[in-house]
Amino acid sequence: MSPPTAASDAAPATLALSDGTVVTGTAIGHRGLTGGELCFNTSMTGYQEIMTDPSYVGQLMMMTQPHIGNYGATDEDMEADTPMVAGFIVRDFTRRPSNPQADETLDTFMKRHELVGIAGVDTRALVRHIRSEGVMNAVISSTEQDSETLVQKARDWPSMAGRELASKVSPDAAYTYCEGDGPRIAVYDFGVKQNILRSFCARGCTVQVVPGDTPLDDVQAWDPDGLFFSNGPGDPRAMPDAIARVGRALKTGRPAFGICLGHQLMSLAQGFEVYKMFVGHRGANHPVKNLDTGRVEVTTQNHGFAVDAESIDPDAARVTHVNLNDDTIEGLEFKTFAGLSLQYHPEASPGPHDSHYHFDRFLEMVAEERDVTIPEAAADPATVTA
Repeated sequence: MSPPTAASDAAPATLALSDGTVVTGTAIGHRGLTGGELCFNTSMTGYQEIMTDPSYVGQLMMMTQPHIGNYGATDEDMEADTPMVAGFIVRDFTRRPSNPQADETLDTFMKRHELVGIAGVDTRALVRHIRSEGVMNAVISSTEQDSETLVQKARDWPSMAGRELASKVSPDAAYTYCEGDGPRIAVYDFGVKQNILRSFCARGCTVQVVPGDTPLDDVQAWDPDGLFFSNGPGDPRAMPDAIARVGRALKTGRPAFGICLGHQLMSLAQGFEVYKMFVGHRGANHPVKNLDTGRVEVTTQNHGFAVDAESIDPDAARVTHVNLNDDTIEGLEFKTFAGLSLQYHPEASPGPHDSHYHFDRFLEMVAEERDVTIPEAAADPATVTA
């Protein structure tokens, strides 16, 4: 394990928001300047999975849990090959982790991946500010320290609204993630988390991952039993080609499942509307009610856009899940084709496992529509490797 950074190595850093708010702290990770949409995550643990979630491209991540870095970093906790957040903001940063399984300190991990961060920030006050004023752009700098210059850079940073970012994290070519005795699942990858793929593999599926812009005919040629549309970053409304492609896919007769961005793309393809939220949902402790069973699931969430409830055509879909904090739409089941979609993340990572059953629900739909056998779950998804 790498030795902790000495206190004498600490350098000043500044966080500047587009509304003029400026706070100072200590630099962590790579020295430099970065910017994006400032958001926060309420998870108590799982900072590395959050940092490597492709849905966070273009966003500065602020953790509400004050103690970050206390268990270091390990290859097992990666949801992508590299960190995806634009920058990292914490209150108390641990430079000497207490975890024999850690491969390195979080500071070393951030430096190795050139991820800029800031510590020593009153994250509680900043979260209250964002909840009051709404999400906004910001910059972190451990090089430039002039407040006026940094505030202007934050104001000039591109807005998340109207930005297409999925193409930045979609793979360059199709690949087989795993092979099994169960259904063949084609995954349209707009920024898929690894634990989604593990969850299908744990259930005996053969998983073929394809870039988000793959022509439908190419996917059809593989003859999948089910279609999956993944999570990903950016504004789904800025993806007209993907919306049209998803719309055509939903007419193939193959069961379809979408999570997060995939849920939004499926909704847009059905003519529903999606809007940018005042403050998004990000954390591993959000309560969602299953309207079919009445049970409440504690869920993992990461989204800044949501489907407009008023725009849902009752002849096209029915709402299956709602968020108990603000009544936003969390799940749909479609009526004109075999399909379901979720705004939250049933694969968790990090987070509770309350919602893993959705993968079984989808595969039961696949088995019914395609006359295939679903093998018994092979293992906990966290233990499955491709």
